[in-house]
Amino acid sequence: MVRSIKAQQILEQLHKDTTRLGDLRILAKSIKKDHDLAMELWETGEYLARQLAILIMDNKLLTQELIDRLDADMGGHPQEEKLPLIDWLLANQLSKNKKTIALMGSWEHSPSVLQRRVFWYYQGRLRWVGQTPPPNTETLLTSIEEHIEHESPEVQWAMNFTAAQIGIFQPEFRARCIALGERTGLYKNEIVHKGCTPNYLPELIAIQVKKLNT
Repeated sequence: MVRSIKAQQILEQLHKDTTRLGDLRILAKSIKKDHDLAMELWETGEYLARQLAILIMDNKLLTQELIDRLDADMGGHPQEEKLPLIDWLLANQLSKNKKTIALMGSWEHSPSVLQRRVFWYYQGRLRWVGQTPPPNTETLLTSIEEHIEHESPEVQWAMNFTAAQIGIFQPEFRARCIALGERTGLYKNEIVHKGCTPNYLPELIAIQVKKLNT
């Protein structure tokens, strides 16, 4: 594939050992929105180029068909790159447009593991500090209780994250979320680095609620 001069110049600025996310954001700010360039960078298959592509693509052009294509391409990356790419796409593009937000809402039972992960991760993000939780908590929690133990690890994490946010910010569901963690035992024996919050629901909820109350 013949690359444009602009794409080649950008690729020469990306170095896997030294380029950081902050550097990509600065570069993206200088480029602004450029969907054609984003797709050209994406087609290189390179991790940093794809991260930058996500920052400069036009979310108005993100159809289900294109998202499916990006999703399939991410599947070629190792786990330590695939998950940051889909989460980066959620944070920087999918959550910024009403059309793509509506698409995400249809992905709970998608055949795509990554799209199911996005569905749950976005539901959890809707419950952060300062936001009024959507009125679908009861339905979500019931679905988590029924399906989390049978889901793929990538999706389990996002479902667990959503249950945690519900338990932290919606006290009326807190005991139920803690009981879910106790029943499943998910992440109970996970090794957590110093200064990091555990994913085990009873511990995670207790730590975050304490922070809110201090």
